[in-house]
Amino acid sequence: MASDVPTLAYKVLTADQMTALEAEGSFAGAPVDVADGYVHLSTADQLTETVDKHFAGQSDLHVAAVDLDALGDAVKWEESRGGALFPHLYAALPLDAVVAYGPLERGDDGKVRLPVAG
Repeated sequence: MASDVPTLAYKVLTADQMTALEAEGSFAGAPVDVADGYVHLSTADQLTETVDKHFAGQSDLHVAAVDLDALGDAVKWEESRGGALFPHLYAALPLDAVVAYGPLERGDDGKVRLPVAG
């Protein structure tokens, strides 16, 4: 892939899914991930639209920043919404590839704030 490919992607999780990831050390995916055969991730630029489209009206959500380099060949960039390339993880998401996470918050502009490693 080109050098302008992001090295971080983001996974939106419910509170229960975040708790499971922390407790079990990996996350096999939400029901939609399991059905599609991969864990859906979004780039920073795609994250707010993903939340607005797929998590509208839900509360107590969390965002995990994922180091794509740590996942190696399990990540495939594939066309999705509007022909845009999205990172899809063809494996369980390991906690050790999560570099930051926290509750989903929005800035004054309405965009989802990215979790920052502490």
